[in-house]
Amino acid sequence: MEVEWIEDLVVLAQYKSFSRAAEARNLTQSGFSRRIQSLEQWIGAELVDRSSYPLSLTPAGLLFKEAAEDMLRKLFDTRSIIRNDERIHGPGLKIAAGHTLSASFLPRWLNALSQRLGAVRARVVPTNVHDSILMLVNGNCELMLAYHHPELSLHLDPTRYEYLTVGRDVFMPVRRTAGRAGGQPRLPGTARQPVPLIGYAPTTYFGRCLALVLRRQGNAAVLQPYFESDMAEVLKQMALASDGIAWLPRSLIEGELASGVLTSAGERRWVLDLELRLYRDRNNASPLLAQLWPHLTDLQSGSLN
Repeated sequence: MEVEWIEDLVVLAQYKSFSRAAEARNLTQSGFSRRIQSLEQWIGAELVDRSSYPLSLTPAGLLFKEAAEDMLRKLFDTRSIIRNDERIHGPGLKIAAGHTLSASFLPRWLNALSQRLGAVRARVVPTNVHDSILMLVNGNCELMLAYHHPELSLHLDPTRYEYLTVGRDVFMPVRRTAGRAGGQPRLPGTARQPVPLIGYAPTTYFGRCLALVLRRQGNAAVLQPYFESDMAEVLKQMALASDGIAWLPRSLIEGELASGVLTSAGERRWVLDLELRLYRDRNNASPLLAQLWPHLTDLQSGSLN
């Protein structure tokens, strides 16, 4: 039995819909459903009444959900106590961010912030979007940095989770400049010459971004997937080493674009504009966060982007 299965049931009880709950958990609906079924098999009883609309929990599900919420609360409270002992000494902020943002945008942003406000002690935790959200929701970080697009919501309650826009990025198709002798791949491709795709797992945030780009163009691209990874940095290295096309955030490849090692592989219509949002939990009682947030708000429209 996995703790994630218990969290799945709590989210399902909140949304009363497998599709909406799966989206909130950044899972496919089929994958989410399998995890609920695994939990039911472990308990030995049906927890969800699938015949009702909207769906509801069975008596066994309600009983388990009540115990689960209490258990999760105690687990996360205990984890927070333990993790506090592992934090940097002295006042500091713990920031959860995606791997790409942790490696590209965040170091420059923190340096610019320190130059304006004085040294800001921070511990950055690189992780995926799902785990970043869990860290914020469970009080295991003071700030969360994430990409945002209006059509790819993170489903955070705006009455509780406040955000600032601290930057912007573009998700763009690129290829290496020196490639195969038979011609450079370029979108949209043709049936005779499909575009070799270096892609993402569909459940990742960038996988959802790519799906949105292709959907907006009526799936006009003729792609031939041959490599897949969850991490943009891995796709970047594959793009540098092969003749495929990869969609990457510009912030991760600025040096390669400037030097001409990588170049755009498509027109503007194949690009997705992204916002960089910094989130905080209004209920977080960190004195340092309370002191810093007004300054971040004042600088929001400044030159930290």
